Amino acid sequence: MVKISEITVDSKDVELEASVVEVGEPRTVNTRFGPKNVATAIIEDDTGRINLSLWEDQIQTVSSAKKVKIAGAYVTEWSNNLQVNLSKQSTLDVVE
Repeated sequence: MVKISEITVDSKDVELEASVVEVGEPRTVNTRFGPKNVATAIIEDDTGRINLSLWEDQIQTVSSAKKVKIAGAYVTEWSNNLQVNLSKQSTLDVVE
């Protein structure tokens, strides 16, 4: 389990628990699999905040959550901000 302040752009297989601050409005993007809904959530722990990229069903899951536990995530940089991303192997669980 890592703290948000320990996450770097090279972080792989990230496991963390964080509170959901807000979930942005979903938007539709064209992917190679066709149009998909994506939203950016802000999550935080006692060391900082980071963006979390959510796709399709994950958006509703996180919108109704107070706290989430994420495992198997990876990190990218988007517009000079670090962002946690979930792969098909990642897990996203609602803690509260």
